Amino acid sequence: MLTGNSFFARVSGNASAGYGVSAAATLVLVSGCQFFQGAVDTLPYILLLPVIAFSAWYVSVGSAILDIVLALIVKEYWFIHSADSFGVPNTSQSIYLVAFLLASGVLIVMGEVRRRQQQQLRKEHAELEDRVKERTAELDGANKNLRELSARLLQLQDDERRRIARELHDSVGQLLAALNMNLSTARSDIERLARTATVLADSETLVQEMSQEVRTISHLLHPPLLDEAGLPSAVRWYVDGFAQRSKIKVDLDLPDDFARQSRECETAIFRVVQECLTNIHRHSGSSTARIRFDCFDGHVLVTIEDKGKGIPTQKQREMSAAGSPGVGIPGMRERLRQLGGDLEIVSKSTGTIVKARLPVEIRPGDAGAPPVLDASSRATA
Repeated sequence: MLTGNSFFARVSGNASAGYGVSAAATLVLVSGCQFFQGAVDTLPYILLLPVIAFSAWYVSVGSAILDIVLALIVKEYWFIHSADSFGVPNTSQSIYLVAFLLASGVLIVMGEVRRRQQQQLRKEHAELEDRVKERTAELDGANKNLRELSARLLQLQDDERRRIARELHDSVGQLLAALNMNLSTARSDIERLARTATVLADSETLVQEMSQEVRTISHLLHPPLLDEAGLPSAVRWYVDGFAQRSKIKVDLDLPDDFARQSRECETAIFRVVQECLTNIHRHSGSSTARIRFDCFDGHVLVTIEDKGKGIPTQKQREMSAAGSPGVGIPGMRERLRQLGGDLEIVSKSTGTIVKARLPVEIRPGDAGAPPVLDASSRATA
């Protein structure tokens, strides 16, 4: 069933329907008044005013005028004896007629004013919607540019890390190795000088530690294994080194037949593991950590879990807020989103679980593919 507002909207939007409804209402009212013929002379005029108001407000001025003419013709035919039909009305009838016409004119003027106001409102509303669409399109364009810039910055960051790692390994590392050999030779020649030998021995030890630190920094910036041997070897190397340095027991569950992914995908997964283990060491207070790799439904799922004190609620809101700068966890989330993946963090007072999901991107020419687990296998695991 149509409500009152929807009925008036239908009539206002269809001129033919409006004319038909108003004319039918006029005929029905005037015809119904024949049963009260001679009782009240003003009754037809009073009953016709709502019909005139309806036509003037919701149809058109022409419809209202048509209703007036139609009402007067029918009234004259039915409410006056046939001998007096279309004759000159008496004084009282003239007064009623003039009053009816004046009232109808007022209603028509009010309806026309209202209709023009409605047209103006509809025009302004349409203009406002157009402006909103324009602003929305501009905002979408700005957001797209921002995402492209963010992706470009992440790519430049990875390229710069790779270049610095290569420079450290090729230049500084070689120089330190040569210096170490020279110091070793000098140490063997001046063993008779105990003090000098001691200083040289200490210097040799410092150089060895410095060389080891440079190699460590180079590998942390961008481990060569990631490009040469792939993600599994790089992750195992990093986890072993992290466990030795931090004294945190890390349980790594990584399939042996995990296939090579695209360079961007492997770099993103490695950075997620690196960032999560660093946060566990710095903030969680957990003595254990667990990393699990799963491949199913065309996606790689990496789950990092600890048994620490969890992330404060305020910090979680800051990390999940839109527009957060691309550092740390927000940076991981943006890196994954650029590759079609997502990052989910669930943190409680008993520990934190981080899940990184990325679509599978097998490198062209690599044989094999990541094992695909069905629902029963995942449930058993």
